[in-house]
Amino acid sequence: MTEKLGGLAERFVQHRRALGRKYLSEERELRLLVRFAEAHGIHRLDQLTAVSLENFLASRPRQRPRSFNHLLGVIRCFLDWAVIQELLTVSPLHVRRRRVTAGRLPFIFDVVQARRLLAAAATLPDNSRAQQRGPTYRVIFALCYGLGLRAAEACGLRLGDVDTDRSLLLVRGGKFGKSRLVPHGPRIAELVGAQVQRRLAAHTQSDPAAPLFSFDGRRCVHPGTASQTFHALVRSLGLAIPDGVSPPRLHDLRHSFAVGCLLRWYREGLDPASRLQHLSTFMGHVDPTSTAVYLGITSGLLGQANRRFEAFAEPAWAEADS
Repeated sequence: MTEKLGGLAERFVQHRRALGRKYLSEERELRLLVRFAEAHGIHRLDQLTAVSLENFLASRPRQRPRSFNHLLGVIRCFLDWAVIQELLTVSPLHVRRRRVTAGRLPFIFDVVQARRLLAAAATLPDNSRAQQRGPTYRVIFALCYGLGLRAAEACGLRLGDVDTDRSLLLVRGGKFGKSRLVPHGPRIAELVGAQVQRRLAAHTQSDPAAPLFSFDGRRCVHPGTASQTFHALVRSLGLAIPDGVSPPRLHDLRHSFAVGCLLRWYREGLDPASRLQHLSTFMGHVDPTSTAVYLGITSGLLGQANRRFEAFAEPAWAEADS
């Protein structure tokens, strides 16, 4: 085998992308491995040993188990692919995953808290590099809370992704590289329509590929910048954070959307389990198992579930009492 390790890593990344995966962070992880290997005189795949892989993983100081396991998983997937391609007879990787302890619960925004956040966003002042800053962030946060979009999906929307006639958004390149159509109601339509008008007024030459959210007419608002703005607003709101709950993050707006849907189904007497597939599709998940991660037990969900069970069990209790 004469192909260099770096070339094989690139071939593996292209293979994964051909399957519809973005594989951006994974590509960066593999580049770390290639650089480490070359620095230690390892240029071919068959020169990787269990010891060299252990040394590489030890050289990356990752305190969080999830971060370490992500790196480990990328390397394992690469080596398993090499075995399938008969480039290796057996994977030399023997390192085990780290145990992930129970994480803190996400902060779930209720309607009042979400309205306060959006109102605060609308008052954000402009600066020399960001005109219409307040209205822009208000719509971004509204899409995350009202439609459950990921921050990167909302920030990455283009003018041509807005279908006003059918009240649809085309969300391109979501997680795993998948695109989907997201329907919405009149309130979201009003917010998005106003954003389109602001963009066209500021940059009359904008084409359908131009960003919906942009401060210079060329580049999308970066999700990291939106996250920083979100954190600054949350601090100003002074929200009460329950014990055991993490401080609010921008991604928690997506959590709040999922939990809100489940609560609404409980209150309307619908069966949440039968509708989880619909929510999974709407949110752009591969399967309902991924959606279930968002549906942690909150006091509201627990109360609704208890009431549902009491109504179900009441005939049995009445018969027992008689």
